[in-house]
Amino acid sequence: MPDLHEEILGPYLESLWGAPVKIVGLAPLGEPIQTGALKGYGYGVPIDVHYEVAGRRHRAVLETMSPGPFGHEEMADRAQALLREHAAFNRLPRHVRSLDVGGLQRDGRLLSLGRVEEPFLLMEYAEGQGYFKDLIRLRDGGALTEEDLARADALCDYLVEIHLLPGPDPGLYVRRIRELVGHGECIMGLIDSYPPRHGFITSKLLEEIEQRCVAWRWRLKGRTHRLHQVHGDFHPWNILFRSGSDFTVLDRSRGEWGDSADDVSCLTMNYLFFSLQRSGQLEGDFEALFRRFWRRYLERSGDRELLEVAAPFFAFRGLVMASPLWYPNLEEGVRRKLFAFMQAVLDAPAFDPERVNDYCGA
Repeated sequence: MPDLHEEILGPYLESLWGAPVKIVGLAPLGEPIQTGALKGYGYGVPIDVHYEVAGRRHRAVLETMSPGPFGHEEMADRAQALLREHAAFNRLPRHVRSLDVGGLQRDGRLLSLGRVEEPFLLMEYAEGQGYFKDLIRLRDGGALTEEDLARADALCDYLVEIHLLPGPDPGLYVRRIRELVGHGECIMGLIDSYPPRHGFITSKLLEEIEQRCVAWRWRLKGRTHRLHQVHGDFHPWNILFRSGSDFTVLDRSRGEWGDSADDVSCLTMNYLFFSLQRSGQLEGDFEALFRRFWRRYLERSGDRELLEVAAPFFAFRGLVMASPLWYPNLEEGVRRKLFAFMQAVLDAPAFDPERVNDYCGA
């Protein structure tokens, strides 16, 4: 990948603004900015861009997508994902806005998509700290505060709000459920990323999980009335909090429409995940957050059917968390409980939030 420098970036930003642009500095996101060319720029490294227009300072994030085994192998795969994100980001309340989608030529110039070597996404910069830091604090012995409760409530109410909007085409629900099982980023892609054996995790065990999920696809695909607006990757690394309960969301994924169970399972599974790391079961502050979120969501949405469809969405998130690729240092005991949870939930006719420790064998 060519170096990124102001002679390349400046004209591109000027074409967006229709005015002269001064590049102040560039840096990999989270590092101090520097002037001049950014050396070592590569796939999947978000770049923090500081620039001025008419004397006013602006920030943006320029992001590419790394080639990889989760349905991102070809440039066309990555282009599809970024084009979809560019449109989807700007139609979701509170989501960081996408400013443009474009591409990089071999010579490093940023030009129209007809001549690109690789696509990229330019987004607004959003202030805030990842919600995962709150969960790490609680995992490591921090006290549950009123702010923690208020933030969980705010996230719950946000999901209730966005899930109110129904989808336009029942076929999109069938596709979303098909992709939940078969997409490279989802269940089958994750299973393919596991080694042939990792401790107790064998190919036979993974095959059994996959077969259960295929059966769930046939149970869910006819419930097209459940198609609603979703985020699609609503985990704590994609949620930035500022003061109090003010937050922004990032990286909406896999389209605009799906099943609300996707978002609810994604977030609440993290309360279980961090609690398992701390004590081997869902208990204490994490249990309080988990139960509070589920009670509030079910009461405010009135969507009791969600309990009947949540299982394969939990399996998707469980496969991420138990993955030796994504979490190589996770204790084997936690992986075992995640797999026990997935198997038990997939075998149950409906998910019961009160039985989580039973599902985990805790």
